[in-house]
Amino acid sequence: MTNSAAPHLLPVFARADLGFERGEGCWLIATNGDRYLDFTSGVAVNALGHCHPHLIKALQEQATKLWHMSNLFQSPDGEKLANRLCNESFADFVFFCNSGAEALEGVIKLVRHHHFSKGHPERYRIITFEGAFHGRTLATLAATGSAKYLEGFGPPMEGFDQVPHGDIEAVKKAIGPHTAGILIEPIQGEGGVRSATPTFLKALRQLCDEKGLLLAFDEVQTGMGRAGDLFAYRRTGVTPDVMSLAKALGGGFPIGAVLATADAAAGMGPGSHGSTFGGNPLAISAANAVLDVMLKPGFFDHVQKMSLLLKQKLASVIDRHGDVVSEVRGEGLLIGIKAVVPSGDLVAALRNEKLLTVGAGDNVVRFLPPLIVTEAEIEDSVGRLERACAAISSSQTKRAAS
Repeated sequence: MTNSAAPHLLPVFARADLGFERGEGCWLIATNGDRYLDFTSGVAVNALGHCHPHLIKALQEQATKLWHMSNLFQSPDGEKLANRLCNESFADFVFFCNSGAEALEGVIKLVRHHHFSKGHPERYRIITFEGAFHGRTLATLAATGSAKYLEGFGPPMEGFDQVPHGDIEAVKKAIGPHTAGILIEPIQGEGGVRSATPTFLKALRQLCDEKGLLLAFDEVQTGMGRAGDLFAYRRTGVTPDVMSLAKALGGGFPIGAVLATADAAAGMGPGSHGSTFGGNPLAISAANAVLDVMLKPGFFDHVQKMSLLLKQKLASVIDRHGDVVSEVRGEGLLIGIKAVVPSGDLVAALRNEKLLTVGAGDNVVRFLPPLIVTEAEIEDSVGRLERACAAISSSQTKRAAS
C-alpha cells in the first residue's frame, strides 16, 4: 500500500509551503481560503488570468468533440491557428509542440538543418549569450550555458558558443566557418529582466545578413503580449528568421510553437521533426481562444498603460525604500525590481503580504501580473510591496541594534 501522506513528487522544485485550489482573474485562493494577488502568472503563463470565461468555453466545447488524433491526419483548427500566427508575424510556417524547451529544441534543429539542406552540414554551431535561459533539455541547457544547471549531467552537448550579453565585438569574434546562427531573448527573463538594446539587435541582424546566418529569437517568455505587443520583436525594429513561443500561447494550457520564414525552414520536410502531442485539439482550441482575446482592439494599449503605471508606482517605492530595492527594469508587464537585500527575502516578504512574485538572476524579483490586471490591482500590489519593504527595513534595524 502507498502512504498517501508521503511525498512522492520528485523533489526538484523548491516549493513554498502554500497550495491553491482555484483562481479568479488576477487572484489565487489558497487551500485555507486566503486570497493572494498573483503577480507570478505561473511564470508568465496565465496572461489572461485564471479561469477566463472565453478560454473555459473554448476548452469545454472542444473537450466534448476531440482530444487527440495524431499528426498523421489533417488539423483544420491547427491550420487556423498557424495562419493567424503567421498573419501577425514574419513567419511563413509554424510547428506546434508542448512546451518552451521543446520549441527551443525545434529552433536549434531548424537552424542546423537549414544549412544542411543548403549543402553546408559543417555549419551547426549557434551563438548564445551569458544570462540566457532556454530550457532544461540537454540541448537547451547547453545553449543556456549555466554551470549550475549543467552540473551532474555529463559533458554539455556540443555546438554552442556563449558570449557576453550586448557585446557585438565578442559576437563577431565568435563567428567562424561552423557558425549557423545566433539565438537571443529580446528580454532575458530568468537572467534578471535584461533587455537587449535595439542597437544591439540591429547589429546582430546585420551580421546574420552579411554572414548568411539565421537570427533566432527566444520569445517563450516575452511573446504573446508580455512585453507590450503580441511579440516583443515588433517593438525592436528587428525581425528574426526563427522564433520560439510557449508559456502564454495557451493561456495556461501547455503548447509551444516554432515560427519560421520559408527560407529558414528550407529542407524541413516529412520526417525531419515531429511530436506526438504537439498541436493536439485541446491545446489548439486554447491558443485560438487566447488570440481571440489578445487581438481585440485596445488589448495591448491596456498592457502598455498598466506597464507605465506599474513602473511609475514601483519607482516611487524605490524612492522611499532604497535600503531594500534599487532599480526598476523591463518592458510591458515583464517587470523586474533589483533588490538590495537577497531577492529571496523580498519574495518571501511579499508572499507574507499575499502578493506572489518570482525571483530571477542578478538579484531581481519579477512582477508578472496577468495582462488583464486593473489599475486598482496594481495599486493594491504596490501597497503590499510597501508593507513588505517596511517589514524588511524594520527587521534590519532590529538586527543592527541587537
